[in-house]
Amino acid sequence: MEKAQLICIGCPLGCALEAELENGSVVRVSGNTCKNGEKYARKELTNPTRIVTTTVRVTGGTIPVVSVKTAADIPKGQIFACVQALGAVEVPAPVALGQVVLPNVCGTGVDVIATKAVAKQE
Repeated sequence: MEKAQLICIGCPLGCALEAELENGSVVRVSGNTCKNGEKYARKELTNPTRIVTTTVRVTGGTIPVVSVKTAADIPKGQIFACVQALGAVEVPAPVALGQVVLPNVCGTGVDVIATKAVAKQE
């Protein structure tokens, strides 16, 4: 039986979790003080995902870049491909808050959206 140690990020407590895995499946989680800990450990050990935040270039805007993020979690293994794809993106101003700047990033089914509005330079 394999054991894994994690620090939970499911709530502000930051519990030290210990999970037991058998054949790639989580069979037991201990150390959590709320149900978020068990949920977090199971997901992190079997299907880790992350929200990606970065910036993309803006053309003709009042500022040269706009902050963006994935609208939902993407597989952890896709993070670098996502960031690389965003490196080639240029968005023309104006940019609206929540505007999709890259749909279906890396075939994940998740859009990358602007987290700030950028006005057009006059």
